[in-house]
Amino acid sequence: MESSTATPQSTGSRTIADLMALAAERYGDRPAVKFKRGDEWVEVSYSEVGEIVSEIARGLIDLGLAAGDRAAVLCSTRAEWTYASFGIASAGGVVVPIYPTNSPEECEWVASNSEARFVICEDASQVAKIAQVRDRLPALEGVVVVDPSGDVDDAMSLDDLRERGRGRDAAEVAARSAAVKPEDPYTFIYTSGTTGPPKGCVLAHGNYRSVVDMCLHASILHEGDVAYLYLPLAHSFALLIELIAIDLGGTIAYWGGDPKQIVPELMAVKPHYLPSVPRIFEKIYTLVTSTNDPEKIKAATQLGLKVRQLQEAGQPVPEQLQQAFDKADAELYGNVRNVFGGRLRQATSGAAPIAQEILEFFFACGVPVLEGYGMTETATASTVSTKESYKFGTVGQPLPGAEVRIADDGEILIRGPHIFGGYYKMEDKSFGAIEDGWLHTGDLGELDEDGFLKITGRKKDIIITAGGKNLTPANLENDLKQSRWISQAVMHGDRRPYPVVLITLDPEEMPNFANEHGLPADDPAALAREPKVQELVQGILDEVNSRYARVEQIKKFVILDHDLSQETGELTPTLKVKRNVVNEKYADLFDRLYVDG
Repeated sequence: MESSTATPQSTGSRTIADLMALAAERYGDRPAVKFKRGDEWVEVSYSEVGEIVSEIARGLIDLGLAAGDRAAVLCSTRAEWTYASFGIASAGGVVVPIYPTNSPEECEWVASNSEARFVICEDASQVAKIAQVRDRLPALEGVVVVDPSGDVDDAMSLDDLRERGRGRDAAEVAARSAAVKPEDPYTFIYTSGTTGPPKGCVLAHGNYRSVVDMCLHASILHEGDVAYLYLPLAHSFALLIELIAIDLGGTIAYWGGDPKQIVPELMAVKPHYLPSVPRIFEKIYTLVTSTNDPEKIKAATQLGLKVRQLQEAGQPVPEQLQQAFDKADAELYGNVRNVFGGRLRQATSGAAPIAQEILEFFFACGVPVLEGYGMTETATASTVSTKESYKFGTVGQPLPGAEVRIADDGEILIRGPHIFGGYYKMEDKSFGAIEDGWLHTGDLGELDEDGFLKITGRKKDIIITAGGKNLTPANLENDLKQSRWISQAVMHGDRRPYPVVLITLDPEEMPNFANEHGLPADDPAALAREPKVQELVQGILDEVNSRYARVEQIKKFVILDHDLSQETGELTPTLKVKRNVVNEKYADLFDRLYVDG
């Protein structure tokens, strides 16, 4: 992998505690954050953010927050999340993110397990969750609310907390920050949990400072970049991008909270960098390709890849090829780039697998969507792909300072300064065990001769049929989800004679199919039972099955009458399927697929 020395434009912070203060000093009037207020995009400078963070930190100190105390943030991805998080850290506290989609009981688990003394909530709806379980949180002393409108019980407004902080000397915050050591806990990030209750990963200041430095060496973001954030900041991926952007004097553009507005917002803020989970790229891929002939898309992809790879290699592009490329650029590639704002240098897809065809298409269009790999337990990232160093079908090469090797059973092992310190108050040796400094990830993979890592499956997700055949569900599931009509596909078949799959229909795309065929577009349950829809899904399944050996092919399917969701507990906040929940919840549907055959 190409790398450079750590960029001298970074703040040079020793821990995350002093990162914002140093950024405010270095970058001054540059815009640090950007968000939508009404129809206007508002910018706040580094100097202003630095002062806001200092006031919050002083306010928390005035409330009694001591070094090492935990304070939770229950808030969606917005500027105030960043202010609160840095306020807690610069006061020497430990940041405990809680997903804004969590139920009151899930909020109780995180706040209770972490022994949080304070919770900073977004609004009345989040305050209500804490109020519902507050009598079971003996360590909780106070609630702060960003938006105090509505019934917020006895919560203090964030503005009042800042006002309280102005009465204290800013030197107190500087002293707290300076006293923080790299080995001190910076955050407890609770894994979203595809199995069992969330576990609090104890991540030190040194863990995150190390991985930020690794990403600087790999030039993931550049100085002054605009990064668009819609991912929950309770997730380690979004948090890492926030930290890198602040370290480099970049601008974080926060989404407005409506998933349907992500594309318009991308076009408005014109980001240089986009971190995302696969579902957004899958949606955009469907948006820009659904009206085109699949063969034309395939040909355009191959053309774009060939020309761009010749350009990267510094080789001449034959005139006829260049003409075809220029025509495709005018008709297709340029339009796709504009969907992402027109100046996207790179997007990174993480948290779950994504189909290679989608990555190749976007790359051909001049929008490098490349994969990286890591986990909360590795302070987010361990391998990365860049435009200068990538291979489709892999998640890139190890970051500088990270070591990756494959165990005898195929499990991916990782070692480096970014490895977490264990789970808070939980001993779980079945996953995340560290032996001789090597983290056992639970994922299966392969390393090629150039050090590129390929993920081949997950130990717990491997399906072993009654005939003893090992199947990796993600491959077939991803192929099915490439269809514009399918939202989710969950393969089932452990200790069964053959694999089957549960399908959910894409709620945004299926009304188009329904209208074309005179079907009930406004009744998803009825649509799932329609023979024409069954025939549509069977055709998609037949095409996907043709790519696999007979023993791997899915024999039967069932269409669910609704999509999977976070609210029903079937998806994590990063839209990963909770396979055990789906298997248990829809056991009767799966059982019926094995009757008579």
